[in-house]
Amino acid sequence: MPDNSLERKLGLFPATNIVVANMIGAGIFTTSGLLLAGLNNPVLMIVLWIAGGLIALCGALSYGELGAAMPGAGGEYHFLSRLYHPLFGFLSGWVSFLVGFSAPIAASAMGFSEYFLRAFPSLPSLIAGTGIMPEQAFKTFLSVSVIVIFTAIHYRGIKTGALIQNVLTLLKVGLIVFLLLAGFISGQGDTSNFTAGGGVQEGLAGWKTIGLSLMWIMFAYSGWNASTYLGAEIKNPTKILPWSLIIGTGIVTLLYVLINVLYVFSIKPDDMKGVISVGGLAMGNLFGPGADTLFSLLISFALFSSLSAFIIIGPRVYYSMARDGLFFKSVAKIHPKFNVPSNAIVLQGMIAVVLALSGTFEQVLTYMGFSLGIFPILTVFGVFKLRRQKTGSVLLAGFPLTQVIYILTGVTMLVLSYLERPAESSVAALTVIVGIPAYYIFKRASSADKLS
Repeated sequence: MPDNSLERKLGLFPATNIVVANMIGAGIFTTSGLLLAGLNNPVLMIVLWIAGGLIALCGALSYGELGAAMPGAGGEYHFLSRLYHPLFGFLSGWVSFLVGFSAPIAASAMGFSEYFLRAFPSLPSLIAGTGIMPEQAFKTFLSVSVIVIFTAIHYRGIKTGALIQNVLTLLKVGLIVFLLLAGFISGQGDTSNFTAGGGVQEGLAGWKTIGLSLMWIMFAYSGWNASTYLGAEIKNPTKILPWSLIIGTGIVTLLYVLINVLYVFSIKPDDMKGVISVGGLAMGNLFGPGADTLFSLLISFALFSSLSAFIIIGPRVYYSMARDGLFFKSVAKIHPKFNVPSNAIVLQGMIAVVLALSGTFEQVLTYMGFSLGIFPILTVFGVFKLRRQKTGSVLLAGFPLTQVIYILTGVTMLVLSYLERPAESSVAALTVIVGIPAYYIFKRASSADKLS
């Protein structure tokens, strides 16, 4: 019989790269203009980006301690199952399966095609002119092709997939660093932009705006826990896993803050407000129209890399659930040659393709933040239980302040999200509730298999 276990092959460099790649996505390139429209204050916006990084670091420190004590595949599923009850782990995996990974894969693929074709706008008409496919179908074809290609890459093994991931992440970070250096050295910006603009509304309305802005920012920081999903494939996880989370989150926080400083340096606040493609506007102001094309390519590569990271991480959750008898048995299969959860990778790819073809994934993404925000709070709270039981192998700095900060801010953002979007938040809560009977159905089927 084949060995249905994963091998520990990943060192600090690829584990950290997966965190960085998973974090840097569409959020940093699309939200700052929208944030400034509500905040009206460039300095406050940058302060909130710093605060978001600190909150993410609080989560990374907590997950690092849990990951060192309980190294295994599955992230929150693995932690919650062992900390509380398998039901909580299943619900986190259930939400991840339906919302957390397949939808962002589809979104990243479609975002890639959007920005890639913005850089090469004549490509669809050229393809249509050959008679191969209609102009409007080419964008969808490009999105689906990206999903299929990267699913095939990661199907062939973690070492090959990690190598591709490393290259993509280095290219992405290198391009960002290059644009930051070129942008600041160019001297075409204006430091007076930092003191221009107005202020946030007074009273409760202002605090609500700040809270909602921070929620958008935390969407851009999501992925700080990425390497915990690969805990069963990380060498010496007691040391490498916590450091991969801390270093990866620190790198992204620094890049995010510097990018936003560059945005403000290059764009007048009134011109930035409400602009989604703020990166292109910044580069266009600094270097001219050609820079807009270059930055569109940068964003497409950023989404490319994020898509790849999601395809690596998601199947490890479903694999762990299936091994515990809480998902389809076939999903626990490890490929005899490539030593990856092959069926889980294919299943995730199929769902992502369906979402990309249907176009309904945008509705899923509106409630993704609420449904996925619940379980990290429960997971971080588990550090208190770990410390009380004295079962942790590594005690990271900051306890209990880091956990308190993360839990309080997480709960606040959930409340604000519900007040702002009650319909989507209610559907998200319903998604979690539906997972409860699903858990008992899978558990009963698993028990029946054991008796037969």
